[in-house]
Amino acid sequence: MSLLQLEGISKRFGRVVVADEISFQLEPGTSLGIIGPNGAGKSSMFGLISGDLKPDAGTIRFNGTELLGVKASSRCRMGIGRTYQIPQPFEHLTVFENALLAAQQGARARGTESYDVAYDALRRTGMDELANRPAGSLGLLHRKRLELSRALATRPRLLLLDEIAGGLTDPEVLGLTEVIKDLQSSGIAIIWIEHVVRALLSTVSRLLCLANGTVIADGDPHEVLASEAVRAVYLGGKIINEAPLS
Repeated sequence: MSLLQLEGISKRFGRVVVADEISFQLEPGTSLGIIGPNGAGKSSMFGLISGDLKPDAGTIRFNGTELLGVKASSRCRMGIGRTYQIPQPFEHLTVFENALLAAQQGARARGTESYDVAYDALRRTGMDELANRPAGSLGLLHRKRLELSRALATRPRLLLLDEIAGGLTDPEVLGLTEVIKDLQSSGIAIIWIEHVVRALLSTVSRLLCLANGTVIADGDPHEVLASEAVRAVYLGGKIINEAPLS
């Protein structure tokens, strides 16, 4: 059974179409990269999966369960975790308290278990040494890692990563991809929206390209990037930073 299934998902805001009969599925423990120009509907698709947005048509199933009418908070507890392009920590809380809140509210962990879940999420993302730092004092890299920690503390089976490498230096991106590879090897399925294509090539086994809310390519990452249709949607017909990180 597929972990995630989208069938004929459509969504528009007035005349703006952000999803036009999108259909794809994802198997447990696998990784999918999402590329496309700004305004292609990538983040909106995450909103439709996580429950922040309601589709106009189509169905979404997670582990065989139809998600229509299921609230975002309930989807999180079912095993759908996500990050946002702009990290949104509780800045007045410490790094650990942010992860702890995610464990208690997202994973419904209680007592000492919630502390264990929170600490493990910080350890796996390399944030454990900053556990007592106020979240508001963190720089961009550590904010990104805390955003990942909070999503991980919900104990997801599916992790939606929204441009988590954006704005980072090459060494920082390389370190982050190693963390994500480790999460994937543990059995977590990952869908990663990213403009830093090198990060995707180093991590995912499949690539999907969106343009104007439509899937224009889906398959082997190198074959998708070689597609004329995919190159045509990028400025100058060329995707920047294709070489895998090393």
